[in-house]
Amino acid sequence: MARQPLDRSAAAGVSMVMAGSMTANVAAYLLAWLASRWLGPAGYGEFASLLAAQLVLAVPALALQTVVAREAVRGKSVEALRSLGYRCAAIVAVLAVVLTPAMAWLLDTGIVAAFSALVTAPMLVLLATEQGLLQGCGRFGALSAVLAGAGVMKVVPAVLVLAFGGAASGALVAGAAGTALLVAVVRILDRTVVQSEHQPVRIGVASVLAASQVQLALIALSSLDLLIVRVVLSEYDAGIYALGAVATKAAFWLPQAVGVVLYPKMANPAQSARAVRTALAVLVGIGATLVLGAAIAGPLVPVLVGDDYAPVASMLWAFALHGAVLAVLQCALLAAIASERTRVAVLAWIGLVVEGTVMLVWAETPGELIGTAVVVASVTAVAVATAAVRSADRASVSAS
Repeated sequence: MARQPLDRSAAAGVSMVMAGSMTANVAAYLLAWLASRWLGPAGYGEFASLLAAQLVLAVPALALQTVVAREAVRGKSVEALRSLGYRCAAIVAVLAVVLTPAMAWLLDTGIVAAFSALVTAPMLVLLATEQGLLQGCGRFGALSAVLAGAGVMKVVPAVLVLAFGGAASGALVAGAAGTALLVAVVRILDRTVVQSEHQPVRIGVASVLAASQVQLALIALSSLDLLIVRVVLSEYDAGIYALGAVATKAAFWLPQAVGVVLYPKMANPAQSARAVRTALAVLVGIGATLVLGAAIAGPLVPVLVGDDYAPVASMLWAFALHGAVLAVLQCALLAAIASERTRVAVLAWIGLVVEGTVMLVWAETPGELIGTAVVVASVTAVAVATAAVRSADRASVSAS
């Protein structure tokens, strides 16, 4: 694949969004670091699993942002898009209540702890609506500020609770409260204006559901290992794996600005082919750099978090590779949502089934678990990226 450099405006947008994302990620890594030291391997393993469960239920938020951004570009009114956000938040709130007992059973945690993790999801859906409006209107500076604020407002309250001896459930509730406060502030201050249609158009939740199944496949692939780890490994090994997964999250989320900025162009048939190729090429380059950095930084793990986590040092590069591959897969799936060709997600669902089966049947150590995750994610990413590029090429030919 030939390298497609970012143009100046896209590079500026990526820089702004990346700054906001990095701030949020630094806050998240600080929480992971402090929680790993204060809760110990067993307690941190539970905490990490609850966060993974929270991320799965927040899938509608990720899907909603892409749908709102796409429809904002197409001229849908702010009122219609916010109405869609409120309806999705209500649905997710009901799901949080209904799924709490099942999640508590699956993760072997208390009902209170499970609900504490899931209660944040509706807040994230409301926040995603505002982020989608900013993204669709190309207001990447404001979007950067909201992304940074989301990380800080979710993490700082949680850290304060843990610092005063609170449990994982209390920290999660505090993070939910911080997110709710940010949603209120953004909603009050934001004055986004979209070129509205002459008549208000009500957008169906079905549009979000179509995008949600794509995002769910991605999030499930990025979270399945942390859900299975407590089933196949001991509490100690699960904690070891959970800490290594911090590198996965870093490599996965740090370059997300590339997809965020180029997404509107992916939705334009005349520009989609170049946008998809550019995004994939840039992500491969960033991923290679992060994997190399993880390999060099591996020996520092015991120094930073203690000798209990020493086994992670030799595997840190593999965790980073897992995240880098998932970032490429995310970009390819975003292209599918932008063009409303979401059937390609079936490849990701197949990968999910294969990964879960192999992990449950074969994996018995952290190394075998991350090895399985890397292989399955790599094969899936290549397949979906190839389909996305071909689809974008056909769209460009049709448009011309």
